[in-house]
Amino acid sequence: MTDSIEVNETPVFYAHSREGLPPANWDKLNEHLLRVAKLAGQFAEAFQSREWGYCAGLWHDLGKYQVEFQRKLLGARESVEHSGAGAALAIQKNKSLGEPLAFVIAAHHAGLANPISSEPSAPKPLKERLKENAKVLEKITPMIPAEIADGPMPQLPAFLLAHSGLLPEERFELCRTSEFWTRFLFSALVDADRLDTEEFCDPAKSALRSRFSLIGTLREKLDSFIDKEMAGLTALGKSSQLNLARAHILNACRTAAMLEPGISSLTVPTGGGKTLSGMSFALGHAERWGHRRVIVVIPYTSIIEQNADVYRRALGAENVVEHHSNLDPEKAKRQYGQEFTDRNELACENWDAPIIVTTTVQFFESLFSNHPSRCRKLHNIARSVIILDEVQSLPPGFLLSIVDALNALVTHYGCTVVLSTATPPALAARIGFEKGLHGIREIVANPKELAQKLKRVEYFWPDLQAPAMTWEQLTSNLLDHQQVLAIVHKRDDARNLAQQLYKSDPDTPVFHLSALMCAAHRSAKLAEIKGTRTQGSPCRVVSTQLVEAGVDLDFPIVYRALGGLDSMVQAAGRCNREGRRDKGQVVIFRAESSPPPGTPKQALGVMEAMLQEAGGTLDPADPELFEKYFRMLYFTKDLDMKHIQTLRQEFNFASVGREFRLIEDGFTKSIVVPYEGVAEHLLRLRTEGPRRETLRNLQRFTVNVYPNAFDKLTKAGALEEVTESIFTLSKPYEKYYDKRFGLTIGDELYADPAALMA
Repeated sequence: MTDSIEVNETPVFYAHSREGLPPANWDKLNEHLLRVAKLAGQFAEAFQSREWGYCAGLWHDLGKYQVEFQRKLLGARESVEHSGAGAALAIQKNKSLGEPLAFVIAAHHAGLANPISSEPSAPKPLKERLKENAKVLEKITPMIPAEIADGPMPQLPAFLLAHSGLLPEERFELCRTSEFWTRFLFSALVDADRLDTEEFCDPAKSALRSRFSLIGTLREKLDSFIDKEMAGLTALGKSSQLNLARAHILNACRTAAMLEPGISSLTVPTGGGKTLSGMSFALGHAERWGHRRVIVVIPYTSIIEQNADVYRRALGAENVVEHHSNLDPEKAKRQYGQEFTDRNELACENWDAPIIVTTTVQFFESLFSNHPSRCRKLHNIARSVIILDEVQSLPPGFLLSIVDALNALVTHYGCTVVLSTATPPALAARIGFEKGLHGIREIVANPKELAQKLKRVEYFWPDLQAPAMTWEQLTSNLLDHQQVLAIVHKRDDARNLAQQLYKSDPDTPVFHLSALMCAAHRSAKLAEIKGTRTQGSPCRVVSTQLVEAGVDLDFPIVYRALGGLDSMVQAAGRCNREGRRDKGQVVIFRAESSPPPGTPKQALGVMEAMLQEAGGTLDPADPELFEKYFRMLYFTKDLDMKHIQTLRQEFNFASVGREFRLIEDGFTKSIVVPYEGVAEHLLRLRTEGPRRETLRNLQRFTVNVYPNAFDKLTKAGALEEVTESIFTLSKPYEKYYDKRFGLTIGDELYADPAALMA
């Protein structure tokens, strides 16, 4: 130990240095350990594990008692692994009880590992880490103060205790319960460590956190906002059947908020006002039962901003945190200022805010991740109200692990889950699906009667015996309407149909929407469509299914290619949405093309079978129809296609993190496209490198393409790698991003790269 870190001949150990401060003023290690222990204990109290959080915090940085680490703080260029010694101490104290702590402590920088073996690029297996750190622990033990090293091992929470005579499946279930709990303990430690470190190393940043209204205040704000909206409609004489039904739904949500925590279903037809009514239930319930926040989980980024804007108007922008890849930081800065944007980004790190609006991918992949940055937020999910919007879109291939997690969140982590949808999936536990959700309660009584009252469209079903409708026939049908929406299976279908419409009637505006347009482009196009529709001007829209879930469009007639029942009903939600007509028309047609492979194609098969059985006509206003449809769909699927449940019960954290991907890595490739406004962000990327804010800004200007199209572009020299793994269209090829259609290469396969040339 050098003289510069000794005081009165007694070695002083430090956790962190700070530029500009002499060593005597650095963060003392024993104080850091005690502070993190206290904070992690507070976080873990939300799931009955305060003592476990305290122990994890107390021992997480024991490796910093190494002289080599102290030299590193003084500037020595050496690599010193410090997070394994505390894991070794936990095992030394009690091999069985110490294992969860060992996983957590060893992982707080590198990520949760597998116990025995691992893959390249994954953290070293825990067994290997423990072996390496046993000698480190032996060496530093004399340096560790007794108040740090001598803490007792805590007792397991009651829900983790085994009893004699467990059947094999019960043992596996207990293992998965313990695995899930370890993740939450890991989260409590990671967040406590990072918050305490931030407070010392960057106090200005730390001071920006946690300035939000209380849940009760937000409930009052929301009630006031909704009551004013409804009073305004009454004053304008807008007491339509639709608005009366919305008032009924709202009152049911306010009443049901007093129900005990559990799993509730908000089964409301599209246009019934689920966005605000669901939040009314959530805030009233949170206030009644002491929940700490409301987390709104939405499958599509295309509607997150729309819903978040509603929440901001009602609750104040400062209380609503958006966490998704298409967030526009520049727009937030313009609207709310730099401090607001900074606070929103900080709250995204650990979800320490009263209202979180995020994606299905972000929520569930975080629950099953092994990375510290993604898991950091988990402890703040405990004691929350979780609204799963458009819950029917949960991917069947991961359904067993998702449902298992939801049951655990309710049973052991104090959560209430709201299943919000117009098309309720078959998630309840039953014979053949014993691991389904338990005790689902309907918030609005008699969903079937409500669906009949809110029936605003008439469905026209195709003749399954007749040939599929050609694109020429569909074009002719659409030309009969001045305002019409057509929804097709694929991106190429949308572009080709839009082109045919435009050629057939160049005087009537034709709008195209697909995922070959970047998010900024789609947002601008949707705003243009809404403006055109509101003015009553001619407006024909061709889209893929990205408009179906929650996008606020309203057309008198909608054409939809036959697919899954939920997709048909979601498409109908864009028809006569505000009930301005007695009945809108939803025309279902059989397309020449097939849906994409996987669930969409299987869903089409289920629908064809149901139509055949029913004689060619179905009534989507009957909620029982969805139960039958989803049971048939799930029967065709492997509900645990990546064997996540087996990996979990073996505590293979790294493998679970690798395999649980709702969007497959490598399935598509991202390209930054030359849409209006992207140039300044690309310039910043070139001059400043891949800073986090720049990358976030660029997300809104990316398009995902399949690997084959990406490879063709690469071989043709059409892509420029701006920085590592970030590609954009090179100058000669920028014309392949079209103002009307987006990236015009679509899903096509080019046999010759020269085909891309002008």
